[in-house]
Amino acid sequence: MRNRFLYQTGHKVVEFVDYLGELTLFFQEACRTLPYPPWFFREIIAQMFQLGVRSFPLIAVASFAMGLVLAMQGLVVLTLFGAANYVATTVAYTFFRGMGPLLAGIMLASRGGAGIGAEIGSMRVTHQIDALTVSAINPMKYLVVTRIVACMLVLPLLTTIANLIGILGGMCIGVFQVGMSPTFYYTLTIKYLMLRDVLPGIGMTCVFGMIIGTVACFHGYTTQHGTFGVGQSTKTSVVAAIILILISDVFLTKLTIILFPSS
Repeated sequence: MRNRFLYQTGHKVVEFVDYLGELTLFFQEACRTLPYPPWFFREIIAQMFQLGVRSFPLIAVASFAMGLVLAMQGLVVLTLFGAANYVATTVAYTFFRGMGPLLAGIMLASRGGAGIGAEIGSMRVTHQIDALTVSAINPMKYLVVTRIVACMLVLPLLTTIANLIGILGGMCIGVFQVGMSPTFYYTLTIKYLMLRDVLPGIGMTCVFGMIIGTVACFHGYTTQHGTFGVGQSTKTSVVAAIILILISDVFLTKLTIILFPSS
């Protein structure tokens, strides 16, 4: 029984490492085409609209709710030390340092990653990708690179919005539950918040965007078995992107703490 467990565990680990290798080679192939024209700027802008504007309501609701919950839970601890007013600093620091990028990345992976996987997967099974190749259009450049770049460009913007809306949710708790004025809440928010607390989160979103675009495009591009494969690619792209975001967030958070210490 023990040997069987070790064998299955080792087999899963090897499968995961092999999967990461395939993703790396796929991303490397996409990067190889990036320096050469054409660059399809219109397609990048169109994808930014699809990924960013269409994902905004979902991220706004999630961020506002998370800001409310974070402020309410933070008050439970801060009140014990007589520091309830510093709920503003706690919410802002938490969102900018890690919560905002992670929340925006997961939301974008859930909606945008599923859309990319389904779209490219449908094009694969209906031979539209082959038609692009026949038309002398590089499908890797037109379909994959544009979506990866769009994810990397739009996620920092969505994260900034998520941070601001999350702070707004915390302000609602601070004003109506603690009795703070909006001006005082704003003052405490920016009093201890510095540039070194903002930049790491923005840098993390670029990595998250790269993961979302690469994973979604990879599963869509390698879709097989007709319409059933499209559904599998859509599901797998979302799950894999979220898992890789969570794993990378652990290492990126540790790296940002080392490079950008809070004091």
